[in-house]
Amino acid sequence: MIAVVSSVLAQASEWVSPTIDWHALAPEIVLVIGINIVLLLDLQLPDSKKWAMASITGFVLLAAFIPVVTLWVIGDDTRSLFDGRYVIDEYALVLKGLFLLAAYVIVLMSQTELEEGGYYQGEFYVLLLCSVLGMVMMASSRDLVSIFVALELLSIPAYMMAAWRKRDEKSNEAGVKYYLLGVFASAVLLYGMSLLYGATRSTLLTDIGAALSDGDLIALEVVAVVFVLCGFAFKISAVPFHTWAPDTYEGAPLPVTAFLSVASKAAGFVALMSIIFIAFPGADGVSEPLIWTLAVLTMTIGNVLALRQTNVVRLLAYSSVSQGGFILMPLAYAGDPNAGGSALNAVIVYLLVYAFMNLGAFAVVMAVTRKTRSAEMSAFGGLFGYAPGLATAMTIFFASLAGIPPLGGWFAKFNAFRAVLDAGTTSAYVLAAIAAVNTVIAAAYYMRVLRIVWMDDAPDGDTSPIVTPAPIAAALGLTVIGTIVLGVLPNIVARFGDVDTLTGALGS
Repeated sequence: MIAVVSSVLAQASEWVSPTIDWHALAPEIVLVIGINIVLLLDLQLPDSKKWAMASITGFVLLAAFIPVVTLWVIGDDTRSLFDGRYVIDEYALVLKGLFLLAAYVIVLMSQTELEEGGYYQGEFYVLLLCSVLGMVMMASSRDLVSIFVALELLSIPAYMMAAWRKRDEKSNEAGVKYYLLGVFASAVLLYGMSLLYGATRSTLLTDIGAALSDGDLIALEVVAVVFVLCGFAFKISAVPFHTWAPDTYEGAPLPVTAFLSVASKAAGFVALMSIIFIAFPGADGVSEPLIWTLAVLTMTIGNVLALRQTNVVRLLAYSSVSQGGFILMPLAYAGDPNAGGSALNAVIVYLLVYAFMNLGAFAVVMAVTRKTRSAEMSAFGGLFGYAPGLATAMTIFFASLAGIPPLGGWFAKFNAFRAVLDAGTTSAYVLAAIAAVNTVIAAAYYMRVLRIVWMDDAPDGDTSPIVTPAPIAAALGLTVIGTIVLGVLPNIVARFGDVDTLTGALGS
């Protein structure tokens, strides 16, 4: 017994050894502590004071953001932990900041809806923080096991949040569909990872990259690459793995829909980037044609289906699918020596801009539906007449999603097109041409909504003003500022993806 205890203490001393960089792990540690604080306070606070849970959750997210800033400011060195399986670098810090900021906006959007809906609040914020913890871990994960654990940590709470309105049939349907298809996708992904481990004898991404570096893949390796990419395609709602998205987005509470369309999607892209740039550079003969095809299908089918929608939430759902195709587009040339660095830059910048404009669009929809009780397009008629501020904000977000200068969306799309054209191949020019056509198609349905907002009459002649709660107004303010500033001053984010720093940090 003494020998066993001594062995356990010896192993524990290794884990608490001063060689572990606690500063590098500070964002994750703050979130873990915050999850326990929110859970314990929820057990103690009476229902009349549950409103405080949103403020506490916001403070936790801001507290986790502080070490991200300090890590960014004090050093440029890459911090590698656990034998290179967990890395903190500029790439990881940018994305951790994105996840924390997006989650903070979601908290602002959630507060009023949860209070007025009469739903328990503490559990919601615990689940939200757990999901954000998975996303923050994803940004630093460089191992198949840690990537899968982070992916499930962010996904499982999201399944429950999608079905948060327990007495609403559509919300229950949203949660069940998301859960069943999510479990299936996780099984496909895990099977691909197991094949990848069997073929390369390692779960470390750098080791996998070295094993596949010659580009001469055997059948087992090809199947493994395809299964892994298909598993992640579900997480980013790429066509044909998008079927869960429209019903889930429509049935889930609007803050959860915004969370899934931005933060959850971004986490999927982060994992996909790490896999492609570190583990699959030698498998570009398999991965790049597959991603090229997924990008074309995703942007085209997403746009075509969006044209048919009469519900703004479902339109934004298919818009989110289509935007995923534009984000995928540069990754089709990740292994190209002329386009690899700019592809990484394009995806990171697009994710940052997309977070602001899409969260803002959902915040406007939340504010309007509080009065109209409907997300049908006709319910937005005459919005400029009785809520000019919301109409203007909606115009900014939808114009940015369409890629109209000088808003942030134009720079995101410009970067994506530039990354593709840098490859200089025939397939790249074809992809750019298809994307250009899809940009025009997307503008058509965004402008249709704006025409209703500016030119149609209010439904039932009701022109009473909309009272926007302070948290939603704060979320709108943050997202409007971000969308405009990133379009007018794109250099603020243009360096996030610098070839010398980020591709080096990823091991390219």
